[in-house]
Amino acid sequence: MKFFDELKARGIIDALSNEEELEKKFNEGGMSFYCGYDPTARSLQLGNLFTIITCMRFQKAGHKPYMLVGGATGMIGDPSGKSEERNLLDMETLKENIDAIRKQLGLFVDFECGDNAAVLVNNADWWQGLGFLEFLRTIGKRFRVNEMLNKDSVKSRIESDSGISLTEFSYQVLQAYDFVTLNKLHNVSLQIGGSDQWGNMTAGTDLTRKMNQNQVYCMTMPLVTDQNGKKFGKSAGNAVFLDGSMTSPYKMYQFLLNQDDAIIDALLKYYTFLSLDEIAELDSKTKNEPHLRLAQKSLAQEVTKLVHGQEGLDAALRATQFFFGEKIENVSDADVASIFEDTPSVELSSEMLNEGGVIDMLSETPLFKSKKEVRRAIDQKGIYINNVAIEGPTQTLSKADLASETALVLRKGKKNYCVVKFK
Repeated sequence: MKFFDELKARGIIDALSNEEELEKKFNEGGMSFYCGYDPTARSLQLGNLFTIITCMRFQKAGHKPYMLVGGATGMIGDPSGKSEERNLLDMETLKENIDAIRKQLGLFVDFECGDNAAVLVNNADWWQGLGFLEFLRTIGKRFRVNEMLNKDSVKSRIESDSGISLTEFSYQVLQAYDFVTLNKLHNVSLQIGGSDQWGNMTAGTDLTRKMNQNQVYCMTMPLVTDQNGKKFGKSAGNAVFLDGSMTSPYKMYQFLLNQDDAIIDALLKYYTFLSLDEIAELDSKTKNEPHLRLAQKSLAQEVTKLVHGQEGLDAALRATQFFFGEKIENVSDADVASIFEDTPSVELSSEMLNEGGVIDMLSETPLFKSKKEVRRAIDQKGIYINNVAIEGPTQTLSKADLASETALVLRKGKKNYCVVKFK
């Protein structure tokens, strides 16, 4: 299957500025294209990963990616899809975010693969040297305010209670000039991004034609949403970050595993390199045996492995088994905090680990109201430490009972957990 046809079949193309020309160029290879990421956090997230994987597809098809980190635009904030003004970042935080995202992008696109090796660029490099008056004379005069007001990202904000500042109103001008500069310096002729970027992108194609007298193009992809229609993004409050210290491999795996049958086919096409035949087979199995959740498991495994490697996937799978009774051991405090994030916890003195009794410990947790209730539960063989049944009421505690550096996990019955931290 030709590259353009595969993008279409996967549903990756939402809109094109010139479909007939781009179909030919996509199939031929050799285009230089760019995709931008504003450093509003120290990690990109699952919504961004869709565009990153699309960049990987383009690179595999022989196109050259320019991965733009918005050191300049990140100081302002894109109003697209936002209902209110962003909080502006200080320069130190912005720099830390830029450095982190640069390293993160290097985990996915290939920066060393010859003629179409990816290139990292930062739009602060060309914006920092441009004065305000020069900006107005050379760039600002080429924009018409009435056209800018008609952009969806601007119209929705103007009609809202919060309105829009001149700062965010100017964002589309900055993004448009990024395209002009990349076209001039690197012969970049295509910009890709989410469908909420269409207005900013077409502003860039228009400005590049006016300033460089070159024809350039843009392609948008669908915005990825969960089963409730919420955007996979940090601004929507349901962020799944690519940085394992911010979202653990286990949390990422579980998020993907819990996606609805109605959207799983699209997510497999967007986020994995499984063939369309393999995805069709998974779709068929999902319809015939939905309880097995084979498509969700494939999605969770493919994406978690891509982001966190085999080691991260193994850790996620192992953590998942904890809830099926596997002994909890050799994990870190951070792992326990992540895996049992929604579980009640209590902090007790570490002196209790010096041969303290389990009854005393259990009575101090939210799982029990009294020592009498503890004894009854132990007699009924319904209490577990790290998924290992308590032997009896005289059992004592030691550091060997810890699942991590400072914590153990209690279970009452099948589903009632409590994390005990010792300080």
